[in-house]
Amino acid sequence: MTLAEVLDYRTAHRENRMKAAQWVLANPDCFEDLLNYSLQHGEKIAIKASWVLEFVFLERPELLYPQIDTFCSQIGGATRESAIRPFAHISEVLCVNYYKKFDPKLRSVLNDTHKQQLVECCFDWMIGDHKVACQARAMLCLYYLGNEQEWVHPELVQILKERIHHGSAGYKNRAQKILDKLS
Repeated sequence: MTLAEVLDYRTAHRENRMKAAQWVLANPDCFEDLLNYSLQHGEKIAIKASWVLEFVFLERPELLYPQIDTFCSQIGGATRESAIRPFAHISEVLCVNYYKKFDPKLRSVLNDTHKQQLVECCFDWMIGDHKVACQARAMLCLYYLGNEQEWVHPELVQILKERIHHGSAGYKNRAQKILDKLS
């Protein structure tokens, strides 16, 4: 069975996505192909691949580390919300693992260029017309990334203060937590 066949499941049920992720975990040599499929913006397979990528990453984040250049430089090109949400989740976990958990493997591969690419992408997700889950994850990423790039926090605060009153309950909750941390 090939990766393309594994990703050709009929429905997006969690069970199907998990089966595909388990196949990739059993065949980690195809992780790069999975990432490449997920980054084929506009292609139908990209959405399914990004869902599977998220599950695989959450189980074994170190599989992404050799491909971190590709991931950070290309996730900003995603236009479909169904693909952006998993990319935002992966980005959030990367930031938490780097800044809060101090993952030594990640700290050895995530460089300043990657961080700048993540900052740009997260700001795009914050100011674009994206769903709350994506924006909430972008907020936390920017909070962590702003600890190294001093211009990030003031920009983040401005965006949050402008938008908090118009956001959903989930947006308001996450935004207030971030604002509290920054004050």
